[in-house]
Amino acid sequence: MSRLLAACLTVAFGAVLAVGTAFGVVALLEATPDQPNTPLITYEQADQGS
Repeated sequence: MSRLLAACLTVAFGAVLAVGTAFGVVALLEATPDQPNTPLITYEQADQGS
């Protein structure tokens, strides 16, 4: 009986670990990195100089 209990606890622990890992991966993928809104290239326009 103790082997069956150990097997059931191992399966339950593995399932909880897998679900926790899945939620962690989703949380990391949903995190948005800091992206500044500054252009790398700027072009001068003709009407902008005067």
